[in-house]
Amino acid sequence: MINMKNVHKAFGPKKVLRGLTLEVPKGTSMVIIGGSGTGKSVALKCVLGLIAPDSGEILVDGKPADSGDRDAFLARFGMLFQGGALFDSLTVWQNVAFRLLRGSLKRPAEEARAIAIEKLRRVGLTPDVADLFPAELSGGMQKRVGLARAIAAEPEIIFFDEPTTGLDPIMAGVINELIREIVVEMGATAMTITHDMSSVRAIADNVAMLHDGVIQWTGPVAQLDNSGDPYLDQFIHGRAEGPIEAVR
Repeated sequence: MINMKNVHKAFGPKKVLRGLTLEVPKGTSMVIIGGSGTGKSVALKCVLGLIAPDSGEILVDGKPADSGDRDAFLARFGMLFQGGALFDSLTVWQNVAFRLLRGSLKRPAEEARAIAIEKLRRVGLTPDVADLFPAELSGGMQKRVGLARAIAAEPEIIFFDEPTTGLDPIMAGVINELIREIVVEMGATAMTITHDMSSVRAIADNVAMLHDGVIQWTGPVAQLDNSGDPYLDQFIHGRAEGPIEAVR
């Protein structure tokens, strides 16, 4: 579904992606791990076309990501942002139905609200939450609303940016389970970036480690602990000593 071939991206003298190559098969869940500032978010933004790579090729479902109708292309994606990224001035249901109230996916308001309430139920929130504002919700509830918004338009591809950041271990586990269940139910292709190894093990079919602008290792999640790769081994066990230099 997603194929990145030798993708390069620099910001001035800083080379972030240095030949990233990665395949994400249709209907699978790929989790990208790596240290802060290694280019994980830049890679996602390149796929979405929010950032133009300097060179390389990105294919989505076999077609160049930068070709064809832009609105139709973006309509295939859903996204759960790191901080929730809910609109403070909109009610919960309006946040969830945001894409259904405008653009090529526009539905009548009553229908959009009904879909929003259905998606809220799917993430474990009751209909009475629909008319609240984000500021009235806990962090875990806000994350669930963000997840409901990500799936509201039944996307083929869902991106998850640090889905458990700021959550306690129990709520993080709940979100991980929801993500896994929903991705499987929808048959969607998922790409997640995270530092949380419990998330990796809960939601990944395959894992890719991004280091120094390239994919250092990729393989099934079951091979994570026996990869034989010193970079991956150091990262997943959080060791200060190893080939990855810790900034002191």
